[in-house]
Amino acid sequence: MRLTLTAAAIMLFSAQANASIEQQLTQCAATADKLERLICYDNLAASIKSTPATTSATIETQTAPVGVAAVVAAPAVAVAASAPAAPAAPAANIEDNFGMEAKRVQENTVDKIYLDVQSVSEDPYGALKVTFTNGQVWKQTEGRKFSLKQGEKVYIEKAALGSFLMGTDNRNAQVRVKRLK
Repeated sequence: MRLTLTAAAIMLFSAQANASIEQQLTQCAATADKLERLICYDNLAASIKSTPATTSATIETQTAPVGVAAVVAAPAVAVAASAPAAPAAPAANIEDNFGMEAKRVQENTVDKIYLDVQSVSEDPYGALKVTFTNGQVWKQTEGRKFSLKQGEKVYIEKAALGSFLMGTDNRNAQVRVKRLK
């Protein structure tokens, strides 16, 4: 109950503070002269920055039989503070890089690696579990038959949707795999 009343009081005072700012903005917008309008907006912005953006609310309980909480709040202005404006140079850089994140990640990655098979084992479902000489362990995720021997050189390449394909250069078959270790 206290939390509900406190939240309601804070929202009430925030709405009043926003209404006051909206009234000042409409007054500035009604000014006909461009320079005076700009000065009005600048003064409004300066007054918002100088006013602390806090709301003081004190909760006092009454001695009523149901334990009703009364909220007594000092009039304060609560302003939705926006993030400070970033300098122009980093903002331009951010805009220049927008949409290029994926391409930059792709530039620094390898699409295909060649590995030597150290050992090959099968799980109970017949899927291959391949350990390579560099310590990596990969497992077959498809149910297709794919045969490998110890010491064979294979490649693993990126496929669609973040998956990987394993194959050899001397045959056309590939199998989908995932890395375990």
